[in-house]
Amino acid sequence: MALLTVDKAELNYGLQVLLDRVDFTIERGERWCLIGRNGAGKSSFLKVLDGEVSLDGGAVVMDRGVKIARLAQDLPDADDKSVFDVVAAGLPEAGALLSRFYHLTQVAEEGRDDAWVEKLARVQSELEAVDGWSLQTRVETVLSRLQLDGAVLMASLSGGWRRRVALARALVIEPDILLLDEPTNHLDVAAIEWLESELIGFNGAIVFITHDRALLQKVATHIAELDRGHLRTWRGDYRSFLEYREQALAEEARHNELFDKKLAQEEVWIRQGIKARRTRNEGRVRALKAMREEHKARRVQQGNANFELAQGGLSGKLVAELDQVSFRYGDKPIIDNFTCRILRGDRIGLVGPNGAGKSTLLKLILGELSPDSGRVKLGTNLSVAYFDQLRDQLDLEKSAVDNVAEGRESIEIGGRSKHIISYLSDFLFSGERARTPVKALSGGERNRVLLAKLFSKSANILVMDEPTNDLDVETLELLEEVLSQFSGTVLLVSHDRAFLNNLVTSTIAFEGGGQVREYVGGYDDWIRQGGRWRDPAAQQEQKSEVPSSESAADKQAPSASKPATKKKLSYKLQREFDALPDEIERLETELESLQQVAGDADFYAGDPAEIEAHMQRIATTQASLDECYERWAELEEMGG
Repeated sequence: MALLTVDKAELNYGLQVLLDRVDFTIERGERWCLIGRNGAGKSSFLKVLDGEVSLDGGAVVMDRGVKIARLAQDLPDADDKSVFDVVAAGLPEAGALLSRFYHLTQVAEEGRDDAWVEKLARVQSELEAVDGWSLQTRVETVLSRLQLDGAVLMASLSGGWRRRVALARALVIEPDILLLDEPTNHLDVAAIEWLESELIGFNGAIVFITHDRALLQKVATHIAELDRGHLRTWRGDYRSFLEYREQALAEEARHNELFDKKLAQEEVWIRQGIKARRTRNEGRVRALKAMREEHKARRVQQGNANFELAQGGLSGKLVAELDQVSFRYGDKPIIDNFTCRILRGDRIGLVGPNGAGKSTLLKLILGELSPDSGRVKLGTNLSVAYFDQLRDQLDLEKSAVDNVAEGRESIEIGGRSKHIISYLSDFLFSGERARTPVKALSGGERNRVLLAKLFSKSANILVMDEPTNDLDVETLELLEEVLSQFSGTVLLVSHDRAFLNNLVTSTIAFEGGGQVREYVGGYDDWIRQGGRWRDPAAQQEQKSEVPSSESAADKQAPSASKPATKKKLSYKLQREFDALPDEIERLETELESLQQVAGDADFYAGDPAEIEAHMQRIATTQASLDECYERWAELEEMGG
């Protein structure tokens, strides 16, 4: 029996038709993935299912007693609430009581006076009245299952862990239907794989939106594609759906061709001379009018982006060579004895947990940072173009045209000159949309603006930090094709496993404890070659098992970076040196939190003044962090 039924749903936003008499049913055990182009209305459809958005026509009918939980794109606030408080808030009937009881039980022994006993007894009595003890067990079970510490404050958690807290809050009500909108946002690959196993093990029904094709293929049992107001459904996995959709679109094209041919014949007939008009069939005239209306109402499928790169002159054959490079932040090893050669034409993916050091390695490769030990040799004639996942290179007040053109009327691409409007049309921007301020564009549109800006510059090295965020599947596939044909070098940071598998020629993996290794092929090739995420304890075991030549090299690197003849620091400088690791860690946490806020889908839709102030905070924090790195290196050299 269906848990939820959508009957002839209609939803319009202005002139845009999002739902056109859509029918949809959800049954227990089904895992539906909702796909579609950016702006098709996927998030709005989830809100319809949740009851947050009302339909213009039709109805949503739920079976009696069905509970729905929705995980939105936005992360929970990084505030002073505890994890227990946030998760318990998913239980409106007893969440506040459970939080009060939890915090009372956390009070130290010396604070448990008569007033404390009285408060505890009152809360216990109120909990018993609402069957609160079973609800408390439910909260604790979910926290344990998701490996969350209820006492930890939200402000101390990374984006990935706050996403896990949000999922716990959704699961604690034991929903029959779980709605997830881009659940992999802010998650690294390890967390995405954890999420996959959680979703596959969920007992109810799931409807989720994602552009992560690997997660889609592994989790979804049913596919629903929202296309021009209609819902195309398929019972099967994503690969089989692609074959079905290709056949469906071919059939649609064939039908439209026959319809247009018939319409053209009828238009010729109606325009014939007086003799024809004397004998014309009025029924045929009415049929022609109906055909005209049908043709007018036809919604043509949005075209695909069609972009290409402006290629710079060739770099030298050698782009960069790293020889036994090591780098640390305080006592934390980031890179330990890493060696690799990057040649012209390589497409290298960097994978690892958030904060593992992927951006640090990029800076070492490009010569922006110096290693603690080892050697970095850069090639010749290097011209770098950088894609920033925070889109800091975009002026929010300017239009797409002004951001990309930078005073030019045309762009030189592949030896041909293109007018800026024509160039942006390749990135799916109409003339009106191209002149719209960037702050009014969606996340996917802003990503396309940044790609347009990046690809308009002549470069032979592309450094791309999470370029797949907010892009629909069709644009992702085109980006893969463009980058695979790029004759220069690509350095790619991404958590999109399918994107890595389809594009990169080798993978540099941050496996824990400073161990960084290069593997031939993409993400799946890394797994096949024995790659895995390791914890520090496991890493120590592995170090004891490597061949003696590697062990010797591992032992030589630290001694090379800390000569025995260093002078002793003064008391004041030693205290400053000892305090720097904690300050670096604090600034890193603050910067990550600020960047995650700026990465939210709705961030740029807010007040421009607040957006500017937030971006200034990011810049100031990054500058402070860089100063700490430099000061730490300086004191280290002096003898710290």
